[in-house]
Amino acid sequence: MDKRYPRILFRKRLKDLRKEMEDIGQRTIQAHKNAVDVFLEYDEEMAKKVVADSKEIDGMVFDLERKCISIIAAEQPVARDLRFIEACIKVGSHLKRIAYLAANITDAAANLKDEQIPKKPMEDLKHMADFVQMMLSKGIYAFLDQNMDMSKELRHDDDKVDDLFDQALEHITGSMFDDKDAISYLVNLLFVARFLERIADRAVSIGDRTIFMITCEKP
Repeated sequence: MDKRYPRILFRKRLKDLRKEMEDIGQRTIQAHKNAVDVFLEYDEEMAKKVVADSKEIDGMVFDLERKCISIIAAEQPVARDLRFIEACIKVGSHLKRIAYLAANITDAAANLKDEQIPKKPMEDLKHMADFVQMMLSKGIYAFLDQNMDMSKELRHDDDKVDDLFDQALEHITGSMFDDKDAISYLVNLLFVARFLERIADRAVSIGDRTIFMITCEKP
């Protein structure tokens, strides 16, 4: 047998792992996009799909973690290869949480579907959702491409999301003061803003994990 064969097999397993991470990442990006669509224009079937997809992504991440542990046990990788495999486990965990946060957005949207939402808060949240979508894509592809510059940008992007969150908070609470009867459903806008902010935080964590994987230094 060619002595290089085990090494070739190991490289193939790493390549397959990257492909699996990309599949989970794409599914998570789409789940977030679908959740935002449900929030902007409620669709019960799409809401159910987001919830179902979040559970499926959870299962995909569980399988990914098992494969990572199997590779570590069988191949005993070191240095950058080991950090990549460990990062897959960590990033997979973040993607799983993001998928469930997307499902949480659809739950909040269900409580808003028949209500007249004030224009300004909706504009804030739409802008925030678009920016978070960009961050999520950037985080996932920074990891997959091991792109340090993109990873570093995510912290600056998160500052923008924090500003948008504060602005949305101001407009939502202003709407609550204007119409006390609307508080019971407007509180769901606060939930949506919070879920979006948490997704952005997870994207930053993916960027930080990517930086650690590349440099072996905590950002």
